[in-house]
Order: sequence, then C-alpha cells, then structure tokens
Amino acid sequence: MVESTLNKPITVLVTCPDEETATKIARSLTDKRLAACINITSKVKSIYRWEGKVEEADEHLLIIKSKRKLLKKIVEDVKANHPYKTPEVISLQIVGGSKEYIDWIMKETS
Repeated sequence: MVESTLNKPITVLVTCPDEETATKIARSLTDKRLAACINITSKVKSIYRWEGKVEEADEHLLIIKSKRKLLKKIVEDVKANHPYKTPEVISLQIVGGSKEYIDWIMKETS
C-alpha cells in the first residue's frame, strides 16, 4: 500500500457488549495515540447471524477516528481488550468533511 493511502483518515466501528468494555477499549486506543477521538453510543440493537442462528443483543458502538496506517495496531488492541471471540472491527475511509477536523485527527494520532 502506498504511503499516501496509509496517511488517509479513517473511521473504525467496533461493537461492545457493555459500557465498561467500550470505555476500556476507547481509553486504551486514545492513551496509545491510536485514535484522536472515540464516540461511544449508549445502546444499539444488533441482530446478526452467529454459528448458524440469528442472535439479538444490546451493544455499545465505538466510532473511532484515526488514520489508515494505524489500523493493524487498532485491530490488535481491540482484540486484546475485547471479550468477543470475533469482535467487529470495520474500517471506513473518510472521504471528506471539515478540513480542520480531519487535520486534527491526523495530528493527534501517532
């Protein structure tokens, strides 16, 4: 992957079973400068297929702002701090928005 792609801002979505787990992961990522900002939603209802059955759960969603070159470390940190066997970690490239905010994300992540 070329360096210009690695320096693009991203949003990473992670669902957590409870607020305590969500806060633990958010603090870990922020303390390590792997994320500039993380929003924690109060509750989202997730309906998903798992091991052949349709499941339903109340979860907390992390909305993580970072940059592409840190994604591997973010995934590793989430897995180390998450109780799920297969935690959701999905990255979306930020394609626009407030230039000042995007510049801040880039500055605040290592």
